[in-house]
Amino acid sequence: MAEVTPGVTLQEALALPTFHRAAPSVVAGASATHRPIRWVHATERPDVRELLRPGDLVLTMGTGLPADDDASGLSAFVDELVDVGSAGVVVELGRRWRSELPEPLVAACERHGLPLVVLARETRFAALAQEIGERVVDHQLTELREAQRVHETFTELNFSQAGPVEILQAVQRLSGGPVVVENAQHRPLDYFAGPDDTAGFLDGWPARSRRVEVAGRTGWDAANGWLVTRLGTTEQAWGRLVIGSATAPPQRLVAVAERAAAALALHRLHDRDRGTLMRRTHLELLAGLSEHPGSEEVLRRCEVAGFPVRRRRFVGLVVRPRVGTTTPADLDELAAAVVRAAHGLRLPALVCEVERDLRVLVSAPATADADDLVDRLAARVLPHHDVVLAAGRVADDRDQVARSVTEAGQVADAAPQSRRERDPDVHRLADLHLRGLLALLGEDERVRLFVDRELAPLKRHDSAEGSRTELLAALRALLLHPSSKTDAAASLHLSRAAFYDRLARIETVLGADLDDPDVRVSLHVALVADELASDPRPAGDR
Repeated sequence: MAEVTPGVTLQEALALPTFHRAAPSVVAGASATHRPIRWVHATERPDVRELLRPGDLVLTMGTGLPADDDASGLSAFVDELVDVGSAGVVVELGRRWRSELPEPLVAACERHGLPLVVLARETRFAALAQEIGERVVDHQLTELREAQRVHETFTELNFSQAGPVEILQAVQRLSGGPVVVENAQHRPLDYFAGPDDTAGFLDGWPARSRRVEVAGRTGWDAANGWLVTRLGTTEQAWGRLVIGSATAPPQRLVAVAERAAAALALHRLHDRDRGTLMRRTHLELLAGLSEHPGSEEVLRRCEVAGFPVRRRRFVGLVVRPRVGTTTPADLDELAAAVVRAAHGLRLPALVCEVERDLRVLVSAPATADADDLVDRLAARVLPHHDVVLAAGRVADDRDQVARSVTEAGQVADAAPQSRRERDPDVHRLADLHLRGLLALLGEDERVRLFVDRELAPLKRHDSAEGSRTELLAALRALLLHPSSKTDAAASLHLSRAAFYDRLARIETVLGADLDDPDVRVSLHVALVADELASDPRPAGDR
C-alpha cells in the first residue's frame, strides 16, 4: 500500500515561471520529485536540522557547505535533510560552484533518493520562495474549502440519518470516481460507476481485492488505483470502501473516504438488523426499477445485489399480515421466510418493507412460468404465516415492473382480510371480480354515499339494539350463503326460526324485499364496499 500524499509537489513547482526562468535540472533523486512541498526555506548553514520541518524545500547557494573534498561533511548535510524529511534541495550555481556540484554531494542525494536541483541561472530566492509559497497556500486554502464541503456534506447526511445509497452517492459526487462497497469476503455489495468506468470494472473483483492489504485504516493501492478504507474496527471489520483513484489521492479524498466509513458505521449502529439493511437496499432498487427501468446505474446495482434484470420476466407481490388475528405475523420473521422460500426455489427476489407490508419483486427466467413460481413461493410461506399474498400480472420487461407492483397493491387492498376456504393462495386481479372494481374506486364519494343509502338504516338499528339483533351480520350471512338459509343460520349459530325472524326485521327496516335479485345485488355491493372502507389500517397503509 503506497503512502497517501497531498500538497504541491516539487515536480509541479519546477514548472512555475520563476523556477523555469532559472533553468532548473534535476541531477539526483529524480524519482522522488512527486513529494509534496510543505514550505520553502533559504539557508547557507550546514546544520539545518533544527530549522526545518518535514516537507520543507531547501534553497541554497552552497557558500556555507563543507569543502568539495569533505565527502563526510557533505554527506552529513544530506543526512540531516533526509532525517528531517525534506522535500529536496535546490542549489543555485554562480557563487560557490560555477558549473557543476561536487560528486560527494550528488552521490549522497542519489543514494538517499533526495531530489537535488541545480539552477543554471541566477534568481532571487525571495521571488522563488514567494511563488512556491503562494502556490502552497492556494493549495492549502483549496484543501480547507474542500474539507469544509466534505464536513458539511457528511454532517447533513448524519443529521438526516441517510442510508448507504445516499452516502455512497455523496462519495461518488465528491470523488468523481467509481465507488465500491465490499463485504469481509471481498464480494461487492454495491457499486456506483465513475464517469470513465469501463464495463469490466468489477471483473475478477474478489481475487483482485484479496491481494490488496491495508496496514492502517486507509491506504492507496497504486497497482489497482484504489483508495481503500476499512469498514468497522480492526477486530470486527465487516467490509471495505473502495474509491477509484488512478493517482495518489489528496488529503481531501482521504477525508471523504474516512467520513463515509464513519457515516456507514453510524447507519449500521442505528440499524444493526442485517435483514432490515437488506430490505432498505432492496426498496431503493425496486424504486429505481419502477421509476428508471432503463437506467444503466440501476441495472448495474441490481446485478451486483444478485438480482438479474436482463432477459427476465418479473412479478410484483404484496405480502400483508392479516388484521385482527390472534398472533399477527412479525414482519422481520415474515421477510426472512420469504427470502428463504425464494432462495429454496432459486428465484431471485427483492424483498422490502413499505408501510407495514412486504413488497416483493421476483425475477424469473424468460422461458419460465412466472405465475407457477409465485404459487410455489406462496406454498412455502402460507403454512407458517397468516398473511394475504397478492400478485400483479407478469411483466415481460422492465418497463412493466411498476405496473405489476401497483397491481399487487390494488389486489391486496381488495382481497378479503379474513381467510375463507375457497380463497386462492395467491390473490390476483382475475380472482377479485367485484372486490377488485371497488378497490380501484377506492374512497370515491359516490361509493360512500351509495353504502350509506343501502346500509345506514341497519347500522342505526344495530347501534340502538346492540347484540340482541345484529341485523347487519344476518344480512351478510344471507348473501354469503345465497343457496341455503340453513347454512346461513348455522354460520351465526342461530336456529332457522331466529334467523327468519331477523330477515323479516331487515325487510321492515329497509322497506325492501330480500328475495328481489336487484335488492340482493345492491346490498351485496354495499357490504363489500363497506368492508373495504372499514379496513382498520389508515388509507396510506392499505
